[in-house]
Amino acid sequence: MIRHLALALVATAGLAAATPVSAQADFRSCLSGLRSQAAAKGISGQAFDLATSGIAPDMKILELMNSQPEFKTEIWDYLSALVDDQRVQDGTAAMRQWGKALANAEARFGVDRYVIAGVWGVESDFGKNFGDRPLVQSLVTLSCYAPRRQAYFTGELMATLKIVQDGDIDPASLKGSWAGAFGHTQFMPSTFQRLAVDGDGDGRRDVVNSVADATASTANFLKKAGWVNNLPWGYEVRLPAGFNAGLAGRKKKRDLSAWAAMGVTRVDGRPLSGGYPAAVLIPAGINGPAFIVTKNFDAVYSYNAAESYGLAIALLGDRLKGLPGIRTAWPTDDPPLSRAQRRELQQLLTARGYDVGEPDGKVGQKTRDAIKDIERRIGLEQRGRPGGKVLEAVRG
Repeated sequence: MIRHLALALVATAGLAAATPVSAQADFRSCLSGLRSQAAAKGISGQAFDLATSGIAPDMKILELMNSQPEFKTEIWDYLSALVDDQRVQDGTAAMRQWGKALANAEARFGVDRYVIAGVWGVESDFGKNFGDRPLVQSLVTLSCYAPRRQAYFTGELMATLKIVQDGDIDPASLKGSWAGAFGHTQFMPSTFQRLAVDGDGDGRRDVVNSVADATASTANFLKKAGWVNNLPWGYEVRLPAGFNAGLAGRKKKRDLSAWAAMGVTRVDGRPLSGGYPAAVLIPAGINGPAFIVTKNFDAVYSYNAAESYGLAIALLGDRLKGLPGIRTAWPTDDPPLSRAQRRELQQLLTARGYDVGEPDGKVGQKTRDAIKDIERRIGLEQRGRPGGKVLEAVRG
């Protein structure tokens, strides 16, 4: 186990730029403190030293920490990027390929397989994007330099070292997001320790290399978070004229009959039905789409503690079931772009001489810089946002 760790750490050494001498001394001091904490958690000195040998802090992570899209991006842009036709097509194919694993997870934990698939799709695009940052390096950096929640990230580092020491997952596979989430459904290390399960019967819990383990573990998470079998997460509704926006909010639940008495209906005009409490969610304000949400939405929300994130999972799951997307228009005159439209935008920017890299629909810094120049030219605030107005401008 330790030998495997040593082989895997070749990939982590020297990934960040060299730091000044004083900073290196500070980093070594931090590592020494972390080593003592690891020992107190039952992690051997040899395992710690091998895991951190030659490691350097990755300060880019601190920038990423302050730009989380679910908190920085307009809801319509966020959902457009995560719930589009291509992701639905990819998800349909993934569900067909891994239907047995999803069915087993649903049967074992009583959690809707489409919601499990929704988590899978939002978190890693059905296994296409796990993230490529070595967990130990990321979590050591955050443990030493994060402007907030250092104790939390230190706990995640200890959980990662325990995963490696216990041999649950090949250490070479422990790569993920800047915050330490990894695998098909991006479990945090401490969440893995608490809730990961063996879904394929091989005696190991491997959420990186086993879809069955990842989907079963995700179902276990949602079940423990309060998911109730056969209860909908919610659905889009139509609010009556003059609806009091102060009544909305995920925690402000009432019986469905109370909402019906106020004039709330399903988006197609049908009356509300059911005997369960629910809340009204208006993520873009009173003039945008509105949703009835139940405690099952709360279970999904707990996966990442952002309402936009919870809606992305729930709506992707609905699309995978064959249900329509959001019907109410977002309150903006600059509509969001689908992945196909973002790819078209990149192709048009390239044709105009901008270097945006590969036109893949993913909006990185090069694309944002090019968009900012277009925004400047057409009199918009320079935000680097891939919206409808920018696309129309480059089409013209």
